[in-house]
Amino acid sequence: MTNHSETTGPAGNGNNGGRDSDGRSNDGSGISDRVGFDAHGAEHQVTLRTPGELADALPYLLGYRPEDSIVLVALHDRGGRGRFGGRARLGIPANKDDWAAVARQLAHGLITGSERRGARPEQMVAYLCQEPAAGETGRQITERLAPLAALLRTECGRLDVPVIEALCISDGRYWSYCCPSEECCPVEGLPMGLPGTSVLAAAATYAGLQVRGTLRELRARLQPWETAAALEQEIALDTAGMALVPRMLDLTGRAEVAEETVRLARRTMARFAEAAPVAGALQADLRDDELLGHEEAAELILGLQDRTTRDRAAEWMEAEETGPALRLWRALARRCVGPYGEHAAAPLTLAGWVAWAAGDEIEAREALAMALGADPSYLFARLLHQACNEGLDPESIRRCLRAEREGREARARAEIAPSDDVDDVETTPGSDGFMGDKPVPGKRNATPSAGPSRAEDALPPCPSGSDRSLPAPPSATASRRRKRVRPGTRPDARPHAPETEGRQPCAEESRPPSRPARGTRPGALRRTTGKDDMRRPEGTRPGGATEEEG
Repeated sequence: MTNHSETTGPAGNGNNGGRDSDGRSNDGSGISDRVGFDAHGAEHQVTLRTPGELADALPYLLGYRPEDSIVLVALHDRGGRGRFGGRARLGIPANKDDWAAVARQLAHGLITGSERRGARPEQMVAYLCQEPAAGETGRQITERLAPLAALLRTECGRLDVPVIEALCISDGRYWSYCCPSEECCPVEGLPMGLPGTSVLAAAATYAGLQVRGTLRELRARLQPWETAAALEQEIALDTAGMALVPRMLDLTGRAEVAEETVRLARRTMARFAEAAPVAGALQADLRDDELLGHEEAAELILGLQDRTTRDRAAEWMEAEETGPALRLWRALARRCVGPYGEHAAAPLTLAGWVAWAAGDEIEAREALAMALGADPSYLFARLLHQACNEGLDPESIRRCLRAEREGREARARAEIAPSDDVDDVETTPGSDGFMGDKPVPGKRNATPSAGPSRAEDALPPCPSGSDRSLPAPPSATASRRRKRVRPGTRPDARPHAPETEGRQPCAEESRPPSRPARGTRPGALRRTTGKDDMRRPEGTRPGGATEEEG
């Protein structure tokens, strides 16, 4: 079952005897008051007065057309009119013995969730949506689900929130469980209006609301392949596993695999971003599948099993990153075939997170629920699913991820030190009296090269460039001054200052010796008695700078 409620939880007790809050019986009364639907803020409202209008409103309330679903919609009394509030959805259990528990969970979850936000509902509307099986009619569906509708009304009544209307929608028709009038709601049901032809549909279109089809169509974009290509993908996963898993068990190899995974993911996202757009979700998914090779998909799926790598991938939820990242996570979820179904928890969770961060709570809930189906113990999916269901703002999570990325980039900049080439810089006195660094012709410069010095800096940039390395600040090592060499030590050396000037600091070697000479610093020579009595410690290079003992 997929929960699309604001929250879930155990049941509560209490019974109001099936009566409204004002004491009126709600049995058979239908819609006691008009219900307002805010299509576009307070200036654009649509008033629903009949069960048919309520049935037509359901896809616009959810953003998709529910199938095989129990849906509860909260109503709030504002100015004498009902206003739609939170919604909750669960699948209809095949076993009737589970109906009571599901009705209790759904009613309690929606009501308590609304209370936490300070808006306890006054009334409720219930929907049961199920298509008939072969040889079955919509009327038979309505009769079979009647006990479930009664349980929903009872559980909501226990919490003093009466159900003012309960509808069954099946086979293009609707039935009311609350209206006993044959003239209003005949036993054969009434046909649903054509999609998009009602006043509500027009108002929703004007407001920019879209109905995305069914949840079955949405799940198809995230479910593993069941085609002939699935066997090829499984072989690629087996091969990649033999190569990557032993490396991931080693600390050094694990860091290398993480960098390789991030690099490959960025390249794939850039490839997706550059692809020409196509019409239709199915065609778009087929195009993405063609752009992603079996070996690439296998390496990414296995690499994302590392929690640290997955958390870095979760940072791609900003601006131009969102679309390519979501497409990549969908494509990887489809590649978790055969015995690798549990591996889908990582890409499904990332897909749910990116969808939620982009404002698409429908796909977010579905993807996160599928992630928990693949691995019920996957903590990241469980926490995100709960937060999404409770209506929390994803911005708080985005801030944490931004801070993590900024901290990592700061650490990377701090690690980039130009000490590797410092010893090859010749210094001359500056005009201000201090020693100034001037590169000697034919020698390497101490300034860091433009090329990347870390694996992460060599990665292709994300679409937004947010993970691009920044230039390294000058190192403290580069600013150190050294005393020039004695005459005759190197052909290109200038005359040195008198020995009475004292000892000047010298640049440290980028590769210090393992056993420095006693009484000297790594990279320095010690003069003991005369010009020719010089010793060079291990690890220093011939022709390097000398330093006098003070």
